[in-house]
Amino acid sequence: MNDTSLQSASAFYQAHPATRWLRWGLGLSEKVWPALSLRWAYRLFGTPLPPKWLYRRQAALAHWQASDWAFEDASITVYEPPPGPHAPLVLLCHGWGGHAAQMLPLAQALASRGLRPVLVDLPAHGRSRGSTSNLPQFARAIDYLTARLQQQGHEVQAVVAHSLAANALAYVAARGLPVARLVLLAPPASPYAYTRLFAAVFGLDEHTRQRLQQRVETREGILMRQFEPAAVGSRVWVPTLIVHDREDRINRFADAEAFRDAIPGARLIETQGLGHTRLLRDEHVVQSVVAHVIGDTQRDA
Repeated sequence: MNDTSLQSASAFYQAHPATRWLRWGLGLSEKVWPALSLRWAYRLFGTPLPPKWLYRRQAALAHWQASDWAFEDASITVYEPPPGPHAPLVLLCHGWGGHAAQMLPLAQALASRGLRPVLVDLPAHGRSRGSTSNLPQFARAIDYLTARLQQQGHEVQAVVAHSLAANALAYVAARGLPVARLVLLAPPASPYAYTRLFAAVFGLDEHTRQRLQQRVETREGILMRQFEPAAVGSRVWVPTLIVHDREDRINRFADAEAFRDAIPGARLIETQGLGHTRLLRDEHVVQSVVAHVIGDTQRDA
């Protein structure tokens, strides 16, 4: 993440009044009690924003069958459509601070083509239990969801993931996730760059940022660099579609280009003016994703 994009994304997050108060509190504690500042920063870094209680009741999913699956010290809420003909499943995963209903336009389009979409609220999001999460847990959750659905006798045709979950999906795909197709929507390329964004938003100095990164890595048992395109791309052999908007203020378009260049045969669709989340409901994007999932390469071209 270059300085210009860092400043742009930082300004986007700092516009919220609560962010300014948190920035002030963290900055003060960093000066008078560094150990406390690190604990607060670690907690805040793992807390999805906006808060999950805003999305606990998702009216759009009222007719979907919701199940609570225990997972680690939290849970995953799984939404399945009403019973119907047996069909291959497509797992749809929201991004950081998101929720299952964001993926509903894609789910409806997939269902119209005879596939069976499965939506989720990942740990600490939506209706799921847990107050904190992170990128490694997202990766473990996608791996667990896929394995459990397959254990139940389902064929998981594809996984579609947005933002941070797309980064997690690329990581688990590089470790042999047994699905036929992948879709990465607005993926970030560098968790390390995200720690820089977090530090910029909340006014943390580089020493605190480094200690925060070290704490995440030691507690999760994985280095942030292991999630980057250069580390995972060459081991992803599943047909992969990437969609990213030129005006995304959260994740750079260059991040999508990095994944495209690292994953053999990956294809990138560029959009303009949709930003970070509107591409999830854009008709052209939705139809391109569906075409890729069903293997309709002519329509997807």
